Amino acid sequence: MSSVVRIQVINPNTSRTMTETIGSAARNVAAVGTEILAVCPTQGVPSIEGHCDEAIAALGVLEQIKAGRAQGVSGHVIACFGDPGLLAARELAAGPVVGIAEAAMHLATLVATRFSIVTTLPRTLIIARHLLHQYGFAAHCAGMHAIDLPVLALEDGSGLAQEQVRQRCLQAKCEDGSGAIVLGCGGMADLAADLTRELQIPVIDGVSAAVKLVESLVALRLNTSKHGDLDYPISKTLSGPFADLY
Repeated sequence: MSSVVRIQVINPNTSRTMTETIGSAARNVAAVGTEILAVCPTQGVPSIEGHCDEAIAALGVLEQIKAGRAQGVSGHVIACFGDPGLLAARELAAGPVVGIAEAAMHLATLVATRFSIVTTLPRTLIIARHLLHQYGFAAHCAGMHAIDLPVLALEDGSGLAQEQVRQRCLQAKCEDGSGAIVLGCGGMADLAADLTRELQIPVIDGVSAAVKLVESLVALRLNTSKHGDLDYPISKTLSGPFADLY
């Protein structure tokens, strides 16, 4: 086995700026010998803020998974807090695939008994709540907060969204009594370290968490199981733009 671990970090939206933010956060925590390939689809949605956005973005995720396999990557990260297309991506992938919401929630339960989530738009709180139940962490979540600004406000250079995230994190610590805070957007990946220092509690960025989990799975030689529902997709003829996906 090669000593170099190559992790494909997929930003499921088409924002190049956000992809750079996500890639930088991933590289900051990657171990020596880990190479980060930060990518995003060329077609799709500029931001992911609802179920329709997630459905469109999931197709871009699958295309990137296929490309990553062709490049021989060791594993994949889906860097959107809705974890769009996660199970489908695991079907298509050989190596491990980890979503950032899943990763952040798991790590939060290892450092605190209860955590809060701070995300962007109020409607995405509902999606995050669905994931809490799906992953089995609903009882661990003490509170959920939205900054009520769109995802791309994190990239507009004004600093308003970042300050709103800070204020909501302070609110979560004081009102929820949480021992940790999960940042509910890949575009917040560069805020976790400063917020951890200021709040004096763990503030968890899912991008960093997912990268470290993929590194661990690769080190343990634990690939996605191909026994049962995560086996490779059944061979069949696809049509139109999906013809080459499988």
